[in-house]
Amino acid sequence: MPEIQMPKLSDTMTEGTLVAWKKKKGDKVSTGDVIAEIETDKATMEWESPEDGTLTEIYVEEGGKVNVGDKIAFISGEGESAPAEAKEEKKKSEPEAKEEKKAAPIKKEPAETEKPAPADEKQAETAPPPEIEKAEKKSAAPKKSAAPAKPAAESTSESSGEARVKASPLARRVAAEQGVDISAIKGTGPEGRVTETDVRAAVKSKGGPTPPPAAQIQAGEGARINLSGMRKVIAERLVASKGPVPHFYLNIEIDAGPLMSARAELKSAGEGSDSAKITVNDFVLKASVEAAVRVPKANASFDVDAIVQYSDVNLAIAVAIEDGLVTPVIRAAQSKSLREISEAVKDLAHRARNKRMKPEEFQGGTFTVSNLGSYGIDSFSAIINPPQGFILSIGAIVKKAVIDDCDQIVAGQRMSIGMSCDHRVIDGALGAEYLKELRQLLENPALLLI
Repeated sequence: MPEIQMPKLSDTMTEGTLVAWKKKKGDKVSTGDVIAEIETDKATMEWESPEDGTLTEIYVEEGGKVNVGDKIAFISGEGESAPAEAKEEKKKSEPEAKEEKKAAPIKKEPAETEKPAPADEKQAETAPPPEIEKAEKKSAAPKKSAAPAKPAAESTSESSGEARVKASPLARRVAAEQGVDISAIKGTGPEGRVTETDVRAAVKSKGGPTPPPAAQIQAGEGARINLSGMRKVIAERLVASKGPVPHFYLNIEIDAGPLMSARAELKSAGEGSDSAKITVNDFVLKASVEAAVRVPKANASFDVDAIVQYSDVNLAIAVAIEDGLVTPVIRAAQSKSLREISEAVKDLAHRARNKRMKPEEFQGGTFTVSNLGSYGIDSFSAIINPPQGFILSIGAIVKKAVIDDCDQIVAGQRMSIGMSCDHRVIDGALGAEYLKELRQLLENPALLLI
């Protein structure tokens, strides 16, 4: 069977972090079994085995960062073993191998009796046969390095002692940061390897960590939390969006009364019915898709010297997870009913929060909807997710005093919707046309049931 490589789990992924192995070396695995958790630039995902067989080799320990395409494991078939060159690569990839390389054996120096005689003595002797002369030249070559031979040997001994400690790269880094002697820690990982958990446990038993100078907590700081790979990528992508992409913002306030009435009617069908599970957010998602169908020029993105207009509406939904934000995509959403969109978004959100998403389910969105209404946010302006042309910001439905058609002040229900646009793709008039259609659909929700 082929070696298992670090998969490309997102369109922008260049490397991944092996968060945890769910199977250990020697375990039997089947296609579809979860064997590891991998942190990508977008989320931490469970990675399923692509083969049936035995997990014969693990080349990357927990906490290790690996480039896309690098070998991380070997799943063997019956009677099959990992290639010899792969095992050699594993050894070279381990930290101790690097140290062993630094501590390579020093070539043996010739003994004093083997060293060539001084030139004046040679002249007094009979010229030696060619074979002996050749041997003398070889023994004379390393004479320059003879003096430091003893210190180098001592260095070799010390490095070899450190190399004998098996530890993951992350464990070594944490040990260095905390000032812990890693050779004194008993490892609990595969083959006695020291893991990050072992190091932190040792630090705790000694009375707490000793932060390195760069990470010292400043006065008034409560904690210093290192960025995860996902948070770093989120930061990079937001800068890449907010800086180069010329944002502009449009805002409307809609009458949410009809929407709330439609939601109440569906809910009255009973808790057990499918229609009762349809939420206000589902209406908003369906309306946003239908508006993009009615105004196809808005369903587009910027591509250097052209505007790419999409035939399908691939709806991306912002979902908050423990370590950030992900945007799973409902593909060809224009062909789905309100109920189908409701079921799809619940499924995607559940699997995103439980690390069960497939890589392709994060890719290819044509625009995004972000709803913070459930968090009590009345209105906000979101940042575009490149290369998409716009993102919608949905606020909470609030009760307020409004003027009705008879010029009477009455209690009403209103929802604020923001539209952040890439001005290279969407002009003000085009954005306004899209929001006009969105308003009509949400204020007449029966249109979404057709």
